[in-house]
Amino acid sequence: LRPSHIPRSHMCLFLFRSELLSLLKTYNCYHEGKSSQLRRREEEGALIIEGLLNISWGLKRPIRLQIQDDRERVHLSWTPGQSSCHSKEPPVQDGRVTAQEPSSQAGPQEESSRDRSEPVEEDEETPQLLRTKSDAACVIQRRPRSRAPGEAQRTRRHRFSINGHFYNHKTSVFTPAYGSMTNVRVNSTMTTLQVLTLLLNKFRVENGPSEFALYVVHESGERTKLKDCEYPLIARILHGPCEKIARIFLMEADLGEEVPHDVAQYIKFEMPVLDSFVEKLKEEEEREIIKLTMKFQALRLTMLQRLEQLVEAK
Repeated sequence: LRPSHIPRSHMCLFLFRSELLSLLKTYNCYHEGKSSQLRRREEEGALIIEGLLNISWGLKRPIRLQIQDDRERVHLSWTPGQSSCHSKEPPVQDGRVTAQEPSSQAGPQEESSRDRSEPVEEDEETPQLLRTKSDAACVIQRRPRSRAPGEAQRTRRHRFSINGHFYNHKTSVFTPAYGSMTNVRVNSTMTTLQVLTLLLNKFRVENGPSEFALYVVHESGERTKLKDCEYPLIARILHGPCEKIARIFLMEADLGEEVPHDVAQYIKFEMPVLDSFVEKLKEEEEREIIKLTMKFQALRLTMLQRLEQLVEAK
């Protein structure tokens, strides 16, 4: 059995095989008919579970994307009579856009071609995160405003989509919406650090995995950090299949903060209710102080009387 002092996130160390299989069966029943179901296999007598792990974005700062993927290859060709400065559409392979210097002479044909290959985000409805010259971590959220067709076209030309998330190709700033969800294919032997590395490589993020952390966030507001040596897929199974009850968030390592259960139960209360709790706690504290003071005075009086008796006896 699991010792009472061991956190729930460490339960995988004390689970029996039958318990884990039972939890896995419940998990797959919940996701029946969906790609979220997990598969199991045995390798050298060890049980290995694998499948998609949902991770929600919980970042408060923008992250940097690689301008060009190291795995991408740029093919240059030249034919006689072809102008060397002729604008070409950046090649699109497997949903990736090969990095290329933006051309100021790109025409409507280039824009319409990109519109057919991937969705374009409306700049008037969605705020765009821009990098400032003084501090790359600072973010400016511009208010929605109308733009001239030429200006909007130039802005969209620098907007690219990576797995449905838009970023500014000119500034290489990634702007995932808070709470939006992505997934990575992992197995039960992969640690938190390995899952972080896999996720960052998937989105070609320049920031290192040491800058981020994974947190299990409960509906109640309780927040538990997964240690680098823990297994996120096992943690997902232990906390159940329902994303509404518990979700795994990617957050900054220096901004994320654990919220214990005792604190989380007060998070959703309104301020007047919390103020009343504080007043009651103060009243209870004052009563305890009075009790301790009276007890101390009674013991002090008893000790003084006993000392007087000893002095008189001599």
